[in-house]
Amino acid sequence: MEIRFYNTLSHSVELFHPIDANEVRMYSCGPTVYDYAHIGNFRSFLFADLIRRFLEVSGYRVHHVMNITDVGHMTEDAVADGGGEDKMQVAMRKLKEGKKSGKAQEGAIENPDDPYQIAAYFTKAFLADAKRLGMKVAFEHPQNVLHATAYIDEMLAMIRDLIERGHAYAAQGVVYYSVESFPEYGKLSGNTLDKVQAGSGGRVSEEELATKRHPADFMLWKADPRHIMKWDSPYGQGYPGWHIECSVMARKALGDVIDIHTGGEDLIFPHHECEIAQTCGATGNDRFANFWMHARFLMVEGEKMSKSKGNFFTARDILGGKATGRAVHPAVLRFELIKSHYRANMNFTVKGLADSASAVRKLIEFRQSLDEKTGGEAATVDASHPVLKTFLEALSDDLNVSGALGVVFPWIAGDHPDPHESLAVFQEINCVLSVAPIEPFEGDAISLEGEGEELPVNDLCRQMDDARARKDWSAADTIRKTLQDAGYEVRNSPNGTVATRQLA
Repeated sequence: MEIRFYNTLSHSVELFHPIDANEVRMYSCGPTVYDYAHIGNFRSFLFADLIRRFLEVSGYRVHHVMNITDVGHMTEDAVADGGGEDKMQVAMRKLKEGKKSGKAQEGAIENPDDPYQIAAYFTKAFLADAKRLGMKVAFEHPQNVLHATAYIDEMLAMIRDLIERGHAYAAQGVVYYSVESFPEYGKLSGNTLDKVQAGSGGRVSEEELATKRHPADFMLWKADPRHIMKWDSPYGQGYPGWHIECSVMARKALGDVIDIHTGGEDLIFPHHECEIAQTCGATGNDRFANFWMHARFLMVEGEKMSKSKGNFFTARDILGGKATGRAVHPAVLRFELIKSHYRANMNFTVKGLADSASAVRKLIEFRQSLDEKTGGEAATVDASHPVLKTFLEALSDDLNVSGALGVVFPWIAGDHPDPHESLAVFQEINCVLSVAPIEPFEGDAISLEGEGEELPVNDLCRQMDDARARKDWSAADTIRKTLQDAGYEVRNSPNGTVATRQLA
């Protein structure tokens, strides 16, 4: 099976071949841990997880690494110099100012003046959210989630190498990368040097311009003993630039040239452009990653996410019911965020969540029906099975998720004369989608109004059937309302009333 992905570097769809025949080395830009990750972040992260899962089911071993940025990501990093203030400083300030809406409570962090504690808190929150949403890098190989602050020595070593190779220079306490030393600068984004004469965004001060060889030269290290997180270096006590962090961590974990680098489209320039210049400058290779893959922006109800518009949602906002008024199962949010093609802007809507809940419900019920028929015993199938083959072929076409789902849903609605075989096929499909756990919900014990005894949900369903059998419609309606108020969907089946946890 040929796999083709769109490569931002070449601006075209290319045939994918890993450097090593059976192993794929893949790096994903992860979160800056100064706040909870929002659904736009998770669209990018889950897109990377989908690539990884697809490649694994296709027979590859995938070494997937993601970074945690816990220093050096400035509020104006659209400027390659990294202007403004460190985002960890932003978190510290907001905590101290008591702006806790949607934030960690200050009491949850023993010392809000300690950026390491803040980073640890939001890292833990991110990993918890990532695990709930099925990101394999978060729960299968947590050692592959790398923290920038653990690689300062390696950053300084790369900076030294770049200076020795003529790609970087120190000027008045700042080490800059010389973009003129790397002729390929701008190839990824199209921002060639003649387009960035104003300083990669036009917000570079006259003082900074006076110290640079070219207005687009970007920061690798800045001496600043007042910075919230700082380290000793040959260039003065200070902190690294954001871009150098990913170059170092990817190279350390995966090697000089990797197969795939992912991120959101907002990272193409300057972050990924600068990563290429740094890594190639340090290694002498003409490439850093063979494929650069980027997810497009996420809109909410047709508008850009904005706190001022009230449509800015973290993942835990959605899971907790902030958008819909009731809790959303993680499988539903995952499905919603992966069901659109990654190179198309996604419009996140309440209706879309409801549609995703319906789709996930079908998948879960199909899985449960197969488990009941087989006792959970699956046959053995491989990628040559017609259904699985067609599913994977759709994904091999630049991760065509809608095409792949167009295979799955007609198939589950059809006949399944060999449920053991169908279960095996579905298990492989779900290894990619990861939205239909075997036991997605646990039945709670709840009580009828006015009664102290709590009853299992299944018992209440039987009571509802008994009431309907004796035509006590009032009692049946009371039980139905009790179940619905407790967060259950109630429906009739040939075997009687069934109550299942609401998905969204």
